[in-house]
Amino acid sequence: MTMTPAATEASREQMIHQQLRAWQVLDPGILDVFARVPREAFVPPAYAELAFADIEIPLGAGDRMLAPKVAGRIMQAVAPLPTDRVLLVGVGSGFLAACLAARACSVRGLELRDDLAATATQNLQNAGVRNVTIECRNAFEPEALGSGTYDVIVLSGSLPVPDDRFAHQLSLGGRLFAVIGSGLVMEARLIERV
Repeated sequence: MTMTPAATEASREQMIHQQLRAWQVLDPGILDVFARVPREAFVPPAYAELAFADIEIPLGAGDRMLAPKVAGRIMQAVAPLPTDRVLLVGVGSGFLAACLAARACSVRGLELRDDLAATATQNLQNAGVRNVTIECRNAFEPEALGSGTYDVIVLSGSLPVPDDRFAHQLSLGGRLFAVIGSGLVMEARLIERV
């Protein structure tokens, strides 16, 4: 069953007020991104009615789309600027890439799974997002990160221990978001190059 446009907008507003704001995502620019980027366009069809729910939506093979409040906190933490070049490791359905792209100059996404990379690329095209490029490659392979630097790097999955390769790719003033740890002991970290 497809939601009506009015129901979709009401659900989006409810997501913003009851999830994002409740998790202290209060930056007006970030809230505006979540009001404009069509989250429903990035959710697998089988979960269409849960597009705005406070859950991680399954993407297959154990991967999940981040809950809206988590994506909002990541966006607020890295605070993308219109001139920023962003690297997103773990693209998933493409929603976080679209949100980052709404604020940044460009987003380069690395996705390990070829099916997710293809789906994310299609979702981004369908949503009219033009400043994101998706590559199907393992971010931990030599040369995967390239030789350039980024203003923002977001690791959408967790690392068991810190990996300095990502911090070394930051430009001066750049921000890196990563979750470090395993099992029940994990910590979200924001690293800034000064």
